[in-house]
Amino acid sequence: MQSLVMGVLNVTPDSFSDGGRWFDREAAIARGLELVAEGADVLDVGGESTRPGAGPVDEAEERRRVLAVVEALAPHVRVSIDTYKAGVARAAVDAGASIVNDVSASLAEVAASCGVGWIAMHMQGAPRTMQEDPRYVDVVGEVRDFLLERARAAVSAGVGEVWIDPGIGFGKTPEHNLSLLRHLRALVDTGFDVVVGASRKSFLGRLTGAGPDLPAPVEDRGEASLAASVWAMTAGAAMVRVHDVAATVQAARIVGQPVPV
Repeated sequence: MQSLVMGVLNVTPDSFSDGGRWFDREAAIARGLELVAEGADVLDVGGESTRPGAGPVDEAEERRRVLAVVEALAPHVRVSIDTYKAGVARAAVDAGASIVNDVSASLAEVAASCGVGWIAMHMQGAPRTMQEDPRYVDVVGEVRDFLLERARAAVSAGVGEVWIDPGIGFGKTPEHNLSLLRHLRALVDTGFDVVVGASRKSFLGRLTGAGPDLPAPVEDRGEASLAASVWAMTAGAAMVRVHDVAATVQAARIVGQPVPV
C-alpha cells in the first residue's frame, strides 16, 4: 500500500525550515496550491512554530494566520491543522480542515466532537525547552506505550480516524530519533496508522554535515530527508510529513509498487 504524503505549510514568521517564506496569506495559499500540484495527499497548515526554543503564539493571532489559508485550500486537498489549541482546532475544522495534527496529544475529545481525524504526537517537554536534556530509559518502548494509551483513549472517546506520530526531533537526541526510525515497526505493529515527520530536522543536518559542530544547513537536507521518508515508508508508515513534496511523492509511488512473485 502506498504511503500518503503530507506537505508542510508553515504560516509563521519563524519556522526553522523556511524562515517565514509563506507567512503572507496569499503566499501561503499559492504555496499550498503548488504542493497540491506536486501531488500532496494532505496539507498540514500551522500558525505557530514548534521548533526547539520557540515561544507560544496567542490564540487570536494563530487563528488570524491560518483560517483563511485553510478555507482557501480545503476545496482542493485534504487539510490538516497543526495546533495544540482547542479553539484553533475547532475554528479550522469549521473552515474546512478534516484532521487535527496535535503535538500535545491532548485534543482527542475535540476531534471526536468535530468528527475529524486526529494525529497524536509524542513530545517530551514543551517546544521552548524540549531539546535541553531529553532522557529516556527505553525511548522506543516509552514512546510506543504513550501513543498507544492516547490512541486507545481517542477511540473510546469516539474518534474514528486515529494516527500516531513518534515525534521525531521533539524532545529527542539524534540517537533517540535514529532508534525510533530503526524500530518503527514497533509503532506500526500497534495497528494504528503511523505518521513520520523527519523532514529537514536538525539530526539529519548533524548526520550529513562536515562535522559535529558543522551541521548541513536546512536547505541542504533534502536528500537526507528523502532517505528518512523512504525508510519510514518501507517500515510501514502510512504517511510521511515533508517539505519536499514532489520528490517524496515519486518515492512513495516506487516504494508502494507491488513486488512481483
